[in-house]
Amino acid sequence: MSKPSLPQGTRDFNAAVVYKRQYIFKTIQSVFETYGFQPLETPAMENLETLMGKYGEEGDKLIFKILNNGLDNPQKRAAVEAGFEKILAGKNNSIITERALRYDLTIPFARYVAMNHGQLSFPFKRYQIQPVWRADRPQKGRYREFYQCDADVVGSDSLLNEVDLLAIYVTAFENLQLPVEIKINNRKILLALAQVCGGEEKLIDLTIAIDKLDKIGWDKVKEELTQKGFTNEQQNKVQQYLTIEGTNAEKIKALSILLGDNENGKIGIEELNYVLAYHIKTGMDKHLVADFTLARGLNYYTGLIFEVKALDAQMGSIGGGGRYNDLTSLFGVPNIPGVGISFGVDRIYDVLEEKNLFPSTVEQKTQILFFNLGDEEAAEAYGLMMTLRQQKIACEIYPEKSKFDKQFKYAEKKNIPYVVIIGTEELTQKKCTIKNLTTGKQESIDFAALINFTW
Repeated sequence: MSKPSLPQGTRDFNAAVVYKRQYIFKTIQSVFETYGFQPLETPAMENLETLMGKYGEEGDKLIFKILNNGLDNPQKRAAVEAGFEKILAGKNNSIITERALRYDLTIPFARYVAMNHGQLSFPFKRYQIQPVWRADRPQKGRYREFYQCDADVVGSDSLLNEVDLLAIYVTAFENLQLPVEIKINNRKILLALAQVCGGEEKLIDLTIAIDKLDKIGWDKVKEELTQKGFTNEQQNKVQQYLTIEGTNAEKIKALSILLGDNENGKIGIEELNYVLAYHIKTGMDKHLVADFTLARGLNYYTGLIFEVKALDAQMGSIGGGGRYNDLTSLFGVPNIPGVGISFGVDRIYDVLEEKNLFPSTVEQKTQILFFNLGDEEAAEAYGLMMTLRQQKIACEIYPEKSKFDKQFKYAEKKNIPYVVIIGTEELTQKKCTIKNLTTGKQESIDFAALINFTW
């Protein structure tokens, strides 16, 4: 019998890790709700046609397809039982697979809006915290199963939505005490660059190549552009674009000169200036960086795009998003604009752990352990414990009568700061002994006084 193992790119989470992850979830969720967003959940799997073709060629390759169970009709059952050869041969047959695990939360959200737009009140603001799956190569900060925390607004063209979503990013990371840099660009600017380099049909090839700049460097990007038919002159223009430096204002000025009178370039720069101007007033602009190398390789973005990077940490982006003005048209419901952001919880966790930024109290849940020193003593202890639990004080009782040493060790291993001891003598006197395991201080109090004790 082989040893038990996990699928590559997945993980178990023990109690200590779960507490820390919940701290991240609750912090972000609190900010979402403060900004007027409501929760939504969608199924783990979607119909394959819902997902395919929405993430570009690279993204489609990472979608986990689900093998049909073949139980609903004999034809499917027979095909699945004999169909592995077809799958290995690369045949895309709906008899073999019709469903897939969700790749992100945005496309399922767009599907939800398309199915329910007649009942929704617009603008519709939702947040969603659920796992997603990608058949990616596992590495540091990159998993095959991971959580996303998304916030989206649909049914509004206003750039105030982008302003608000940037404020959510800043507020959430400040609450997590994690210093970040939020990069901003605009797909209209990238479209303008493509047009300056020969035509907007080059946009997808251009954004896919630029999106790899941090990973493979300019020389490899140049090779990719050459393969996609970009001339030397066009490549020089792209290189000029990618090497723009300075303050936000200086970079935007240099970009305006580079793109000249291109109309999409003008609109993109105007939108960029709009959100920056708002956050100059809020004071959040110090976290915002105009970064024209930012491309966000997904095809559905149409306007402003964002990416979050933790400062002084060896990690890729920990959040991203942008404007996707007509995403629901993919599902037959046109003209519903949208914009959204996503938090990469697993990467945020890794950075907080690396930088030792989790509060010391995050893992501390049980406050009090009641010792078990016999049937009568345990019965009295249980009644007192239930009184404390009604006051939302987390406590537990050791389940078996055991030696002091064993019960002390249990409390120490679980980092329980207090123990309450009720032995034969304490039972007679209706008193209990409280010991603070952190300081070593010990005192005796009446049962009746326990409810008012300062833990």
